[in-house]
Amino acid sequence: MRFRDRILTIQPEPLVSDRLEILQVNVGYRCNMSCKHCHVEAGPHRREEMKRDTIDVVLSVLRENDIHTLDITGGAPELNPHFKYLVEEAGKIGRHVIVRTNLTIFFEAGMEDLPEFYRGNSVEVVASLPHYVEGDADRVRGSGAFQKSIKALEELNRLGYGTGSDNCKLNLVYNPPGAFLAPLQKALEEDYRKELLGKFGVSFDNLFVFVNMPIGRFREYLVRSRNLEKYREKLVSAFNPETLTGLMCRYLISVRWDGMLYDCDFNQILGLSLDSECPQHIMDFNYPELSRRKIAVYDHCYGCTAGQGST
Repeated sequence: MRFRDRILTIQPEPLVSDRLEILQVNVGYRCNMSCKHCHVEAGPHRREEMKRDTIDVVLSVLRENDIHTLDITGGAPELNPHFKYLVEEAGKIGRHVIVRTNLTIFFEAGMEDLPEFYRGNSVEVVASLPHYVEGDADRVRGSGAFQKSIKALEELNRLGYGTGSDNCKLNLVYNPPGAFLAPLQKALEEDYRKELLGKFGVSFDNLFVFVNMPIGRFREYLVRSRNLEKYREKLVSAFNPETLTGLMCRYLISVRWDGMLYDCDFNQILGLSLDSECPQHIMDFNYPELSRRKIAVYDHCYGCTAGQGST
């Protein structure tokens, strides 16, 4: 059953936004890594990046509207030459800033000051760490990535991250390394805490468990391994209607590097546009219209509603 039709078996209307709290901005697809599960297909070869004039429009939107959080993503968002400017100016406006980082970026030339920069600007760090076992993590991200990630986490801990402080939150992200759903978030978080603290003395605030979407590089992996249809069926069969109230698309707008607007980062990559009655570009941002819009859905949306969901 199509996702849109599945929704209509549960409620009389299509999925709509609840409110607009978060502006999620993808500042570019360039990355120092080429992770196997990356739905963005980011890597060193990508050249798409948000320009300064578009970033200034983003800041104007934050300044003029009641949106409390700026969520910056990529690629490796730190590689955008205007990244620090965006973080600092958003902080001056009084907005909470989240940065989604791969941690290994800290060891690239010119990036060594990032932990201090994050601490100085009270940035909430959401860090990808595919597993607490070195071999499992490196299979997804490349040889040596795990050890770099641990060193980055140690440095963040030294600066006060991962200690429960609201001014320096450190959250980790787990994605399954294969064509299966993630275990229960609470149980996996306990395993992460035990292993990372016991072996490396590393602490963090929360673990977020996300389901891999059958798009981008993960879709390519599913095709190569002849698991695409089986995985799609798995997502459909694991549909959980209780996840609908917490879906991220109901609380945020995703901004592509060129200023185009989408319901979420996944729709952005698939080119699935906003409802035609809504503004399509950050230049035409209209808070009332966007905060009550119909959400564009397709069958990949089963990924956000499978099991515990991706909320």
